[in-house]
This record gives sequence, structure tokens and C-alpha cells, in this order.
Amino acid sequence: MFDVDGDAITDGPVGRVLLLLAAPLVAQNLVYVANALVDTFWLGRVSEDAVAAVGLSLPVQSLLGAVVVVAAVGTQILVAQRAGGDDEAGARRVAFNGALVALAVTAAVAVPVAAFAEELVRFLGADPALAGTTAAYLAIVAAVLPVGAVGETVENCFTARGDTRAVLHVSVASVLVNLVAAPTLIFGVGPVPAFGVAGAALATALSGVAGLLHVLAYAAGIGRDTFRLTRDALVVDAGDLREVVAVGLPLGGQRGVSELVRVLVVGLVAVAGGAAGVAAYTVGARVATLAIVPALGVQQAAQSMIGQNLGAGAPRRARRTTLVGTGTVVVGFLALGAVQFLFAGAIADLLAPDLTPTGRSLSVLYLRVLAVSYPALGGTYTLLAGFNGASRTRTSLVADLIKYWAIRFPIAVAAVPATATFGAFGLAVAPGLGWGVEAVFWAVTVSNVAGFLGLGAYFAFATRRGMFPTAAERAGGGGTAEDDD
Repeated sequence: MFDVDGDAITDGPVGRVLLLLAAPLVAQNLVYVANALVDTFWLGRVSEDAVAAVGLSLPVQSLLGAVVVVAAVGTQILVAQRAGGDDEAGARRVAFNGALVALAVTAAVAVPVAAFAEELVRFLGADPALAGTTAAYLAIVAAVLPVGAVGETVENCFTARGDTRAVLHVSVASVLVNLVAAPTLIFGVGPVPAFGVAGAALATALSGVAGLLHVLAYAAGIGRDTFRLTRDALVVDAGDLREVVAVGLPLGGQRGVSELVRVLVVGLVAVAGGAAGVAAYTVGARVATLAIVPALGVQQAAQSMIGQNLGAGAPRRARRTTLVGTGTVVVGFLALGAVQFLFAGAIADLLAPDLTPTGRSLSVLYLRVLAVSYPALGGTYTLLAGFNGASRTRTSLVADLIKYWAIRFPIAVAAVPATATFGAFGLAVAPGLGWGVEAVFWAVTVSNVAGFLGLGAYFAFATRRGMFPTAAERAGGGGTAEDDD
């Protein structure tokens, strides 16, 4: 049903092709997020402290994810451009070298994080009662990070090639493993002891291993023939290694600067709102992660379409893909935000029914405040797809530096009581204004809206200056601004 012919990516109706490519990716990301929500669902039936313990580790996990982005997205963009230019051998070679980059950079970061997880958590200013549990969860997740990084990089090669159903199959297999393993390892079944919070991390690790084995089987030609890593591609190429890093590093930096702010913000929430505030922030973060799935799917599909069209010398079609994707997502997210606003209480009760009255009240408030910014949040992803597909990945880095460090964090600091001083990772922040944890919630929404408006203005400026024709020439596809759609 969702098969897309390779020629249609560069010659078919933009809107239809984009949606066909995005649909399996949206489903795949829903499955991926469901994999993460399994933890919150089961731990929410253990205690509020169990939810808060995982919540404290989420920003650190996302910060680790910034390292994964370097290879995964950098490889996707380059494979798409080479596939669009009919350089199949070059696309396969980039895929192999991208996987090597993924393994190397994630191992370099994951090993020390796993070894010093408890010290890292204490730097966050975690409550001593939560620090040990959070550290155990984080250490396990970090230890298997390289496995997930290689798997995601290879999956992105299928996406770049237009086979978005492959990544859906892999994710479904992974989440099925987690659905069985999570309750078993958290609560214990038969001879399997109850590991509690650590059991949630072990289940996540098992699902990651299952996903890697599945996608490697596809890449070997077992059950799939759209993208294969043949023996001739298994060559270390210094040029490909450098290019993957050059394209992906700004995206990793983008993810890193945004997630570092999230790390600091969680610390602010802990000081201003206590365990109830952290639990509310965790519920909101989990739901927002689920909500952005459609935008993320369209972004991934658009990056592949844009890259292939630039490689094929069709810059106007690349620009149109960005605009169609952004318009579609903004309209859809208006409806999505309305649903979340109206049913915030029911959502909080479903995810964490054992929250205290204060925790539930804060969760409902945060869900509603987040919902206001959903159209801007979703549109940002698809606008960035235009820049990323054109290898203008530094734009993503600069945009997030402004969004998170110049807007979100200064507003969030106001949440801290005037008599308190917040510190995280050895960084001290001056006392705030005592506005309460609600200020953190509004800081997220204000930064989302401001970031979208600013990025939209810059996109209009960059396209007038010939961003897409220039990118087509660099990708080897040639083309001019007058190319037909």
C-alpha cells in the first residue's frame, strides 16, 4: 500500500509521494515512542518516585542521542543525495562508513557515562533517594547505546532510499520484545526476579538488540532487496567518513545544545516543583515525544525526498517539498493540540494513575500549555528538513542555540525561588524570581513559537538567495532555479 517507486520521488506528485513515504515513518515512530511509553506505563503503577527516577534520566538519554544523530542523519542525507544521482555504489559505501562512525562516536561517549552514571546523576542535583535508582537505569541504557546507533544508521539508509516500510517492520519487532520484557523484568514473573526501574532499562536494551539484528538481516538481503550492503561496499573510505561527520556534526550539535538545556531545565523543575514537578514534567515530555511523531515522520521523509531531488537536479521540487510538508504538519498539529488541551486530565490519568493530587494538577497544566505550541513545534521540524536535505545542517544548530539558550532557559530560570541557587553539572545559576514551576512550562511553549517564526523568516530569506539551486550543484545534480516540478 505504501510502496513508492524510486522515480516517483523525483517525478511524482509532491504531496502524495511525501505522505506515502511519511506514513510508515509516522507509524514507525509511533511504535518507537510506544516503546518508551511502556516504561512510564508500568513504572507509573509502581510509584511516583519510579516515574520521577526515569524522568531525571530522560534529558541525559536525549543528550546521548545527540551523538547518535551525527552518523544516523548525516548518513541518511548523503545516501539520499547519491541515490538521487544514481550513484548506488557510493550510497552503499557511505552507509557502511556511516555505521562505523556511529559505532565509534557512541562508544566513546557511552562507556564513561555508564561507568560514572551515579556521579552524573548527582551533578544534576537529584534527590539522594532517587539518585541510585536513576543511575542504575541510566547505566544500562548508556551501555547499549552503540547497538542502537548502528541500527538507526542502517535504518536511515532504507529511509533515504525510499523504503520506509523497512524501518516500520524493524520497530514493530523491537516494541513487541519490549512489551513482553518490560513487565516481566520490572515486576518479576516466575523464576525471573523483579528488577524494578532497572528492569525497564534491561527491557529497552533487549528491544534495541532485536532491532539491530532485524535491520542487519534486511541489509544482507534477507527479506528485503531495496537497499543492500554488498561486499564491495565494506571499504573504509576516509572521504566518506569525513563527509558523514561534516554533515552530521552540526545536527549532533543541534541536538546537544537543546538537550543540555533540557538537562538544566529538569534541575530547575526539581528545585521549583519537587518530585511532583518532575513527575509532571516527565508526563508532559513523554506525551510531547508522542505528539511530534507525525512531524518527525514527515521530516524524515522530506529530507530523503529533498536530498534525492537535489541529487537529480530539481531544486524547485526540493523547495516545494519543504513547503508542502510544513503546511500539512501545521494544520494537522492544530487539531492535535486541541485534542490534548481538551483531554489533558484523561491523558495524565492514563499514563500515571498513581500521581499525587499536586502531581496530577501540574501534569494537566503542562499538557495544556504544551498543546498551545504544537503547530509551531511541528512546523519547525519540516522547515529544518529543507535546510538539512540541502546539507545546510549548521542552520539547525544556530536555530536551536537561539531557541533554547536565548529564549527557553532564561525564562525557565525565573521558576527558581529567589532564595535558592540552582546548580547542575557544576554550573551555577543565579537565584530566580520565584515564579514557580509553571514558568518552566511556559518557557517551553514561548520558545517553540518564537523558534518557528524566526526559522520561517530565515527560510524565506535563504530560498530567495538560491539555497536549493546551490545545493543541487554541490550534490552533483546541477539544475537551476527554473527547473520544473
